[in-house]
Amino acid sequence: MAGTKTLTMIKPGAVNNRHIGAIFNMIEEAGFRIIAVKSVLMSHLEAEEFYQEHKERPFFPELVDFMSSGPVVAAILKKDNAVEDFRSLIGNTDPLQAKEGTIRKLFAESKSHNAIHGSDSDESADRECHFFFSTKEYLEKH
Repeated sequence: MAGTKTLTMIKPGAVNNRHIGAIFNMIEEAGFRIIAVKSVLMSHLEAEEFYQEHKERPFFPELVDFMSSGPVVAAILKKDNAVEDFRSLIGNTDPLQAKEGTIRKLFAESKSHNAIHGSDSDESADRECHFFFSTKEYLEKH
């Protein structure tokens, strides 16, 4: 059975371009409940830790630099089939290949500055939710 939560991060470019409200509106209209949210300025080391699975990829240094360049807005979202449904809502990593109406098509600046992060599996969602939120800030029963 698919999980009921996922993590998203509105990335520094979209935060700087003042797209937080529009993005959250799309998320809620798609049937997700926002059950935890915070603004965070990740250090370079925190960004490296968060994206550790990409450390061998050529884009890793640029990704870490970008993600630590300004505040992000992290949120835990709840909905049946959360990960898969959210991946559909955000669209392809490359906004030029993203479907019309997806978050990345509407708000991304480029493939490397693609506006939003979404967990890619239920296991990643669990790890990522706990990366940003303590049990005091998020309870599984929500």
